[in-house]
This record gives sequence, C-alpha cells and structure tokens, in this order.
Amino acid sequence: MTPEGSILGRTMRGAGWVVAWRMLTRLLGLASTLVLVRLLAPDDFGLVALAAAFATTLDVCLSIGVEDQIIRAKDPRPALYNTAFTLNLLRGVLVAAAVVAAAEPAARFFSDARLEDVLLAIAVSAAAAGLTNVGTVDFRRHLMFEKEFRLQLLPRLAGIAVTIGGAMVLRSHWALVLGILTNRLGVIAMSYVLSPYRPRLDLSAWRELAGISCWSWAISTTAVLRDRMDSLVIGRTLAPVQVGIFTVGVEVATLPTTEVVDPICRACMPGFAAALRTGGTEDVADAYLRILSLIALLTLPAGFGVSLIAGPVVALGFGQAWLDAVPVVAILGVAWTMTLFGNVSIALLNARAMLRTILAISAASALLRVPLLLVLIPAYGLTGAAVAVAVVMSIEQVTLMIFALRLLHLRAARLVARVVRPLVASASMALVLWSTGLGWAPPPPAAGTAVWMMFGGIGLGMVSYVAVLGALWTLAGRPQGAEADMLQLLRKLLDRVAAGRRFAIQRGG
Repeated sequence: MTPEGSILGRTMRGAGWVVAWRMLTRLLGLASTLVLVRLLAPDDFGLVALAAAFATTLDVCLSIGVEDQIIRAKDPRPALYNTAFTLNLLRGVLVAAAVVAAAEPAARFFSDARLEDVLLAIAVSAAAAGLTNVGTVDFRRHLMFEKEFRLQLLPRLAGIAVTIGGAMVLRSHWALVLGILTNRLGVIAMSYVLSPYRPRLDLSAWRELAGISCWSWAISTTAVLRDRMDSLVIGRTLAPVQVGIFTVGVEVATLPTTEVVDPICRACMPGFAAALRTGGTEDVADAYLRILSLIALLTLPAGFGVSLIAGPVVALGFGQAWLDAVPVVAILGVAWTMTLFGNVSIALLNARAMLRTILAISAASALLRVPLLLVLIPAYGLTGAAVAVAVVMSIEQVTLMIFALRLLHLRAARLVARVVRPLVASASMALVLWSTGLGWAPPPPAAGTAVWMMFGGIGLGMVSYVAVLGALWTLAGRPQGAEADMLQLLRKLLDRVAAGRRFAIQRGG
C-alpha cells in the first residue's frame, strides 16, 4: 500500500534518507581509507580503482532502466517484475562477459598482469548483480527510502570489515576485491530479506520494456560519452597531467551540488511518478516549484561559496602543484548550480517517460561540447575547458527546465519568484566576500593564510547569506515557500533529536 502524505513531504523524507546514505557512505569510505592506506600500497588502490572504473563504465553503457518503468506503471503486474528481473540478469551476464573478454587485453595495455585476475573477479560481481531481487524497486516506487538505506547499510559495513580484515592478513589488493564481492553478495542477500517478492525467469512482458530499455541505454551511453569528452580533448590537446588537474577541479567544484541535488533527484522521480499516476498535475507543478526552491536555498550558496574560496581550498587541500585547478573550481562552482534546475526537470521528464526528449538534449549537448572545447582549450588551457563545459552545461540545464515548465503549463515568472531570494542572497554573499578580499582571491602561498582565508570566507559567507535571505523573506511578509519549508524540516529534525535524547535518558534511568 502506498504511504500517505503530500508529494513534497514524501519526496523530501525520501531525499533525507538518500542524503543520509550518501553522507554515511562518504564517512565510512574515509574511515576505511585512513586504515587501509597504512596496510596497503598505493598501487593496490590504483589497480582496483582502474578495474572498477572500467567495469562501471561498461555497466553504465549497458544500463537499460527497466526498474523505472515499474515505478511509472499505474498497476504493475508480476510479469513486468519478472521480465525486469530476467533482463537485469541477462544484462549482468553480458557485462561480465565483456569484462572477461577485455581482461587480458586491458592487462597488456596497462602493462600490469595483475589487472587480468582483478577484472575476472570484478566480472563475477557484475554477473551476480543480476540476481538482486527486483522487488526492491517497490522501495522507490512507494518512496520507502528507509528500506533502501537498510538494504545498503549492512552490506557496506560487511564489505568494509572484510576489506580491513583481508588487508591485515593478505597485505595485497585482493583485500579490496574481497570487500567489493562481499558488498555485492550482501546487497543480493538483503534484497531477499527485505522484500517478500520472489522473482522468476520470464520474458512475457519484454515488448512493454523493450522500447523503454533502448531509450534508457541510449541516454546512459550518450551521457558517458559526453562526460568523457573533456578528458579526451584535454589529454590530446594539452597533456595527461592536465587531465588529472581538471578532474580534481571538477570534483571539488561539483561536490556541494552533487551531494544535495543528486540524492534529492533520486527521490523526485518516483515522487513525480506517484503523483502522475493519480492524475494530480497541479500537485506535481506545486511540488516541482517547491522542490526547486528548497534545493536552491541550499545549493546556490554552496556553489557560489566553493567558487569564491577556490584558491585557499585547492592550495590547502592539494598543494601548490595543483593551482591550475583554481580557475576550474571558480568557474564550475557557480555554473554547476544550474544542475538543480536540469536534474529536477530530468526526474519529471523521466517520470513521464519522455526519454526521447532527454536523449535529444543530451546528444545535442555532447555535440556542442566538442567544438567548443577544441576552440577554447588551445587558447586558454584549463580555464577554456571550464568555460566550455560551463556554457554547454548551462544551455543543457535551461533547455531541460523549459521542457519541464511546458509540461506542467508553468510560466517562467513563477519559477523566478521562487528562487529570487536565494539568488539575491547568494549574489550579496559573493559581493561581501569579494569586497573583503576573501572571495575569488589569488591562491595563498602559506598554509596558515589559506586556513584563515578558507574558514574566514566560510564564516562570513554563511552569516551574510543567512542575514540577507532572512531580511528579504521578512520584507516579503514571510510567505510560504522554501524558507518556511526549511524551517519546518529543521523543527522536525530537532524534535526527533530531542525525542531520541529523552528515550536514551529513560533507558539509562
């Protein structure tokens, strides 16, 4: 039975669980890495990371998106679940076969014989992934993301324990491989523990899924090609070392938005699909605007903030050898805030199965990015690459947003009215930091100066943003919107923390 509640409330609760999982994963990964770096050599990490990246790229390129069709369906029948399970199993076997076939050539190409055995082990994990219980898609369909949290948590903890234990005993890269396999097998086991559904081999509903799968595959492949073009052009035009610097810059610049936007959008798609199944277009339009404004409240200052303090962040976090990444962070930090509009729009278009539209926009973005990179990189280096990516990405996001607004019969003015206060507050924050010399300043040569500039910029930025935002909201009469939604979420969070403390005290007493 579908849980009750508004689209916004259910979506944001789901997003909270996804964000919590992302944050916990980061912390667990950091903790395990701190232990493993003392037990394993750097080339062990590099070897397994290379193999995993290779398999992941193949996995994404062969993604078929059959679960999304179950989420969209008004009343999915068992045959649809069983066919999705069978197709996923076939896909896992195909990915595994491709990895096995590439194992020996890849080992020769990278001049490391160990890579072949690692890839063969990774292939086992890829094949096993197809055995995951398709019934867990109901967790997303009904926005029960707390079950997805449980589905991932115990296998992740078991994988870390096996990795660390294996590293202590084996002292080799096989500890990392064992951890990957343990995590995968754990997810499979938990999928049958948490979901009562028992899939069977069946292809009777393949026609219903075939068209959707083809479009999903095309979208995934196009996205991979689009996102890999930057590295290919930079590596060919400049030098391989510049690829690494650009990649680090992109990771730093996009961190504030990806850690918020991506998890929320994962919850948005099933939320929109659930509302559209009941025919509530007006409710979807309101939820679309409120979700966008709520994300803008968080990501606009975060994106502007990382751009403003790019110099001290790169100097302190990576050292003077990485300073070429500063303009990349400064440009893309601001530009990447546009993804909040495009990614939420993709979730909406995906919920309506408008996959042709998504593919056309993604393909056009890929085609536009290459010539712009070829023109700007020779003239301006990594700064030109960042500008090219920022321009094309912004056009892509705006185009997606236009299609979403048309679908919902919304005027752009309504959207602007929802995000104008966070936008003005972010611009004011940028002006304050720039005028004080803390924003968009040259990278400091000394570590002490970098620390002062970074933490000073963060503190002053937060104070100025909250002050301006609060003033604008008060002058507007404290209307319902992102600010009110955020305060309500904070109150609920504080109430839960207080209830947890009371429960702990009672048990202790």
